[in-house]
Amino acid sequence: MLDLLKDLAFMAAVTLIATSASAQTAKDIVGPSPLVAIDHEPAPKLVVDPPLPEPLSRGAVFMQYRTENLRVVPVFGKGALDVSPRIGHIHITVDDAPWHFVDASGETIIVVGLKPGPHQVLVELADPTHKVITSQTVKFVVPDPANP
Repeated sequence: MLDLLKDLAFMAAVTLIATSASAQTAKDIVGPSPLVAIDHEPAPKLVVDPPLPEPLSRGAVFMQYRTENLRVVPVFGKGALDVSPRIGHIHITVDDAPWHFVDASGETIIVVGLKPGPHQVLVELADPTHKVITSQTVKFVVPDPANP
């Protein structure tokens, strides 16, 4: 019985050491708690990946993105400017169109129906009043299905 207790204590110690050495905190993964205001928040960042190759080969543009120091949520208006941590949404403009569409889902951007050839998508990170904070343009080529 004593050997069993020693073995269990040893396994618990090894597990604790391994877990604490490689574990990240919840804040490391999901960001700051939405329940506590953040003084002097760092500037928001936007990272947009190029279109996923497989859907693009079929003419569908799927672009994943992420934000830092800003949560993408469907909340708009001047009153939302004081929310901490900061919130906002994205504006998406395809091929310099004179209009854009707004997305507040935080999910993959999907654009379909583009003709084969070069295109670009402007992704803008905006505050709840639609003021653009930062942006990124992604250029790509939709392949011609007749000439793979």
